[in-house]
Amino acid sequence: MADTPVPDRLLPRARQIAGVAREILEESGPAALTMRTLADRLGIKAPSLYKHFPDKHAVEVELTAQLLEESAAALEAAEARAPGSLAVLAEAYRTYAVAHPHLYCLATERPLPRALLPAGLEDRAAAPLMRACGGDVDLARAVWAFAHGMVILEIHGRFPGDADLDAAWGRGLKALRS
Repeated sequence: MADTPVPDRLLPRARQIAGVAREILEESGPAALTMRTLADRLGIKAPSLYKHFPDKHAVEVELTAQLLEESAAALEAAEARAPGSLAVLAEAYRTYAVAHPHLYCLATERPLPRALLPAGLEDRAAAPLMRACGGDVDLARAVWAFAHGMVILEIHGRFPGDADLDAAWGRGLKALRS
């Protein structure tokens, strides 16, 4: 639904609804996030939600924007601690994603609704990695693809229990820096 408008993120009621949607998502995953469940949790009738969000997709776009804003802040903080360090950025990315697995999956396992996100948000989220890669777009994409792949496999429990993920991260990042 590419034409779903993004709600005015400054309106208090829309923020409250998005906050409750985030709680449901974080507690129970994307399948549990329905307009009916959201309305029930808020103690209102489902049609009342449509005054603030035209559909579920708009709620999901808002949650995706939250992920981008929060992960951008985490990467900016990591960059401030260790400018240019791919390892520190990767650690911040992994830490954030693993702490918010349902939000991460909601935002990354489907097409990114670029046209519906706040202007400049995707660029802000990518900027620390772009700087660490010296502006090399291809390298930044390769590092992001590696980090995303590692994170999504970790979230979905695809590594054996005895896997040394820290070593795998280090080896992968070292290979990409070569």
